[in-house]
Amino acid sequence: MQEFDEEEDGAEGLYEHHRIVADKGQTLLRIDKFLMTKIANASRNKIQDGIESGAVKVNDEVVKANYKVKPHDIITVSMDAPPRDNEIVPQNIPLDIIYEDDDLLVVNKPAGMVVHPAHGNWDGTLVNALVYHFQNLPTHRNGEIRPGLVHRIDKDTSGLLVIAKTDQAMTHLAKQFYDHSIERTYAALVWGEPKQDEGTIVGNIGRSLKDRKVMAIYPDGSQGKEAVTHYKVLKKIRYVSLIQCNLETGRTHQIRVHLKSIGNTLFNDETYGGNKVLRGTVFSKYEKFVENCFKICPRQALHAKSLGFIHPKTGKFLQFDTELPVEMVEVMEKWEGYVNNE
Repeated sequence: MQEFDEEEDGAEGLYEHHRIVADKGQTLLRIDKFLMTKIANASRNKIQDGIESGAVKVNDEVVKANYKVKPHDIITVSMDAPPRDNEIVPQNIPLDIIYEDDDLLVVNKPAGMVVHPAHGNWDGTLVNALVYHFQNLPTHRNGEIRPGLVHRIDKDTSGLLVIAKTDQAMTHLAKQFYDHSIERTYAALVWGEPKQDEGTIVGNIGRSLKDRKVMAIYPDGSQGKEAVTHYKVLKKIRYVSLIQCNLETGRTHQIRVHLKSIGNTLFNDETYGGNKVLRGTVFSKYEKFVENCFKICPRQALHAKSLGFIHPKTGKFLQFDTELPVEMVEVMEKWEGYVNNE
């Protein structure tokens, strides 16, 4: 599936917000259900209203809600106002830059910062900071306004991102991501101890059919995109474990969904249920201890720890690494102390 957002359709006075090309292996699926899996923050009622008003077209033809999407169908969703995220306000937000040259920079994003403006987060993002600190950053992805961005990580995930400063760097780095040749290592604190000390999780990831706000794993390949995560257990602390994850692909919420699928949900991941007691006893003293751990690390315990890629101009392989965030270190120390005192 290819998705191109925010292209303008001036002929009808409407603005194209989404253009989705169905995969060659797409199974027959009602258009309203199909769009629920592809567009975040869109209810089925809104999608059906859009279909009835003619805002949704398949192969340039208006369709009904019971239309079945077929392989290679081109689905467009248009609205009467231009997409909001074409407007990026420069904001003087400090950046933790760990490397910079004429072609690129590597930043260490704090947890809580959204990477680029989107629904519900129009300012305070990494992109708002980038356009303040740097001029003429390149954009790509079919006209989307994503200055310098080659990849992204979730709002509540901390860690490393490479930012392109030239068109050549953008193209070169984007190809490395497309070819899966970028080396990315994440540190994840999860509930429980994995059954195997290391392994590979394979399973397509796409929007959940039950809840459009979350992603789901489709091992049979019926939905979503191919996703591969390699993992290795670094430390077991009985109730929680520190895991190293290496991404072969980079799908939305990939690590979070894949680790949950093997029974090891990310610690304090509210979206996927990790903000509850998933291992241990039911005693109130234990529950209070876990609550205190959640307060120390008030977000999903996931950190993009290292990043390796070929420099687009010099051809040299660059490798960057960061320390674990203080809150993740403190939580692990708390758990070790708890286990040792049991």
